[in-house]
Amino acid sequence: MCRSIMTLREPFVEEVTEADIQAAALQYVRKISGFRTPAAHNADAFNAAVAAVADATRTLLEDLVVRPSPNADSPEVRREKARAARLASGRG
Repeated sequence: MCRSIMTLREPFVEEVTEADIQAAALQYVRKISGFRTPAAHNADAFNAAVAAVADATRTLLEDLVVRPSPNADSPEVRREKARAARLASGRG
């Protein structure tokens, strides 16, 4: 549907910020409504929808139980692998 909305749960993201949640909610409402920026007479409904989606997103992320895959790396291992990759590419 909206490919630019990133996955906001572990193991895809270690820490989800309020800005991440707000950005995803805004992108979702933009996609559904067809408005990038709503007209003044639709702004209240648009902003209310963004707030509702953000609240639902927060609730969902808090309530999800994510079981690690038997082959999944821990956050520490993922960080170390990313660091090693940066060093190997000369960017680290």
